[in-house]
Amino acid sequence: MISAPLGAPRSGESSIGRVSRVARYDGVADYYDEHLREFTLASTEVIRELLGPGPGQCLDLGCGTGLHFATLAELGWTITGVDVSADQLRLANRRGAAFELVQADASVLPFADARFDVVASIFTHTDMDDYAAAVREGTRVLAHGGRFVHVGLHPCFAGPFSRYTGEDTPPELFLGYRDSGWTDDAPGLGEGLRRMVGTFHLPLAGLLQAFADAGLLLDRFLEPPGAAFPRVFAVAGLKP
Repeated sequence: MISAPLGAPRSGESSIGRVSRVARYDGVADYYDEHLREFTLASTEVIRELLGPGPGQCLDLGCGTGLHFATLAELGWTITGVDVSADQLRLANRRGAAFELVQADASVLPFADARFDVVASIFTHTDMDDYAAAVREGTRVLAHGGRFVHVGLHPCFAGPFSRYTGEDTPPELFLGYRDSGWTDDAPGLGEGLRRMVGTFHLPLAGLLQAFADAGLLLDRFLEPPGAAFPRVFAVAGLKP
């Protein structure tokens, strides 16, 4: 296991640098791991279906506390986890699978082009100021023919401008869905983690456009079954 600080050169030859700012999740990693674990791990089968089996090099882009390392390892992938939050990586470092950890901004990755066979971005787009830049960087470090898998909150039904009301009842919608940007005060945030750290909202069209603009060929889409209105949206793209 290798923990490396933010600020490494892009070549991937060295991961020595200096943290330039405090990440939003610093100080709340334990809360995240305790309160978001069940919801996040409920998408394990979606990850399995879209990512598929290894072997090969897998970048967990925005790995957080490493909740999905076990699943990625079971699939046969060799894991590199990257996250900007030192507090999140502190918990990720305790996971049982073999992996490499790198502290870095997802929009400026310290890796060489085409290093990874697959990239997984799992519940991250609501936590980044510029998710399109992260998708571009993830695509850059992805090998040709490789797969980029995104699993995240559904922009239409689980966001700052929609309030979840139950498994079989329609969400309550509010004005603001078309507004892309950061907010820490919106009717759909509730009183938990999102109220603490805020969220970045991307409409569905903006989310998909990020993949198209990065040059990915959109291959599969999933809205996992269960509730009448999906809270999760997943997409897999291929790098030509």
